[in-house]
This record gives sequence, structure tokens and C-alpha cells, in this order.
Amino acid sequence: MSQALQDLLDLLDLEQIEEDIFRGRSRSAVVPRVFGGQVAAQALVAAGRTVPEDRPAHSLHAYFLRPGDPGAPIVYTVDRIRDGRSFTTRRVVAVQHGKPIFHLSASFQVYEDGLDHQERMPDAPDPATLPTGEERLRGYGHLDPTVVERFLEARAAVDLRYVDEPPYGKFGEPREPHSQVWFRTNGKLADDPPPDSVWGDPQLHVVLSTYVSDMTLLDSVLLAHGRGGWAVGDVVGASLDHAMWFHRPFRADEWLLYDQESPSAYGGRGLGQARIYTQDGRLAITVIQEGVVRVPRERGQETGSS
Repeated sequence: MSQALQDLLDLLDLEQIEEDIFRGRSRSAVVPRVFGGQVAAQALVAAGRTVPEDRPAHSLHAYFLRPGDPGAPIVYTVDRIRDGRSFTTRRVVAVQHGKPIFHLSASFQVYEDGLDHQERMPDAPDPATLPTGEERLRGYGHLDPTVVERFLEARAAVDLRYVDEPPYGKFGEPREPHSQVWFRTNGKLADDPPPDSVWGDPQLHVVLSTYVSDMTLLDSVLLAHGRGGWAVGDVVGASLDHAMWFHRPFRADEWLLYDQESPSAYGGRGLGQARIYTQDGRLAITVIQEGVVRVPRERGQETGSS
């Protein structure tokens, strides 16, 4: 296991400070605020710690309310909405400086047999044939070296490989609003981890996929308009809301195909939707996210009056 992956697991290992109240810390992100995937993953950890182990998460719905301060702790308060025979529902509020920055609702279910069908996995090249994230990033002479290092540091715990050029690698002309990324953790996760930490959390693979899911989902919005993203300064943006449905078991330390597309952008917002498949073709997760995607105003541009 890489040191970066161990550091990520430690980051997700919340401190319990009272019944149903947990505290998490942050670390530097690609942008100067708390990474949204971190807040979502930590909130899911908090919710999961109030749920019986035989009830894995099957869905989450979340809103990003305010930018998080990476220099301050985050307090997660869990509300036990419902404990039914088959389903358990939790609501989590993340607070910094006395104000909510994030809301999450998550539902957990006892395993049941039932009907089974899925959409076929799309074609994609073998991840072993693709350049690593570091190989791609270090090959882009147009990117500020500081930006490259921030990307590499923020994603060091994840082996993330684009099938085609990412938005910041090739921009200026619109492309199809479709992006594919293979990802897995940068190292294997223990099958028998210690039970007294996030390593032993039965939700661990779901939590890690939640963390990664916020890294690239809005790429397809940028591709549709030939934008390179914040890394080249031609858009500004942030996640607004995020929803995930966990369909089938999977491991976050084995290759997962993140197949992403954007059906719409309008009114300063862009929508990304995606499916995540295991390498053997099982549909594991569906993800939908809307985010703010704005084109920066030209210097000196008149703003008018409202």
C-alpha cells in the first residue's frame, strides 16, 4: 500500500466526539477549498458508523452549501431518520465555523435477492495500456508546473487513467461531451483490516468510490465547450449537488471504469451523469452531479446594474 493511500484512509477515519457526532480534518486540495469528494466520503463514514454492519449503503444524495475551509476541522452530526426492517436512513450535516457547509442523506439496506438486469458496459481500452496520470500531466508543457504538482499531490492515493485527453490537456475546440476514466486505489486494501478504524469499515470501498467520484464528473461539460477548466483558467466552478446509487458489490482497489457524459449545461450550471463498471462488466454505481460552471468575465467588462 502506498503512503498516499494510507494517508487518505487516515483522513477518512473520523474522531467520535459524542454520540452521533464526529469530527474530521482536511488537507490541501487542487483548489483552495476542501475537496467535495472528501466531505461526501467523510459524511458517509459518519452515517455508516450509526448503521448495522449488515446494511451497506445503496444510495446517497448530497448538497454542497458553502466552500469548506481546509484549515479548520469539520463536525458531522448524524440524524437517525429511520431504522426499518430492511432499510435504514440517515441525514448528516457538516458544519464549519458554526455554519453548515454540506448536507447528505444516505440509505442503507439489508441484502435481498431480486430481479437482476443492467445496461451493457461500453467499450474501453485495457487500463494497463493507458498512460498514468503522472505521465500525462508531466507531458503538458502548457500547464503551470505548480498546477501539475497540486494535481499529483491531490490524486496520489488514486491510480486514475484517462482514456482520451482530459479537458486541460486538449482544449480550444468542442469535443463530444463524453469522458472515460479508469481508476483504482494506489495500492491493495487489506481483506482483514483492524476493526477499530475506517480500515475495518464494511462501507470502505463505497466510501472510497464516493471520494473519487467528485474528481472528474464535470469533465464532460468542459469537453462540450472546448474548455480546459480551472487548471488553465478558462472556467470557474464548484459542485452543487451529488447523487450516487450503489448497485452491486465492487472493490475500490480493483479497476473501475468511470463512463461520464453531460446531457446539458445552462444558466451557469452543468450536469454530469455517469456509470461505474467493474473490469469484468458489472454495473456497480450510477452517479449524477450538477455544478456551477461559469466563464470568467473579461477584465474591464461592464457588469451593468440589476
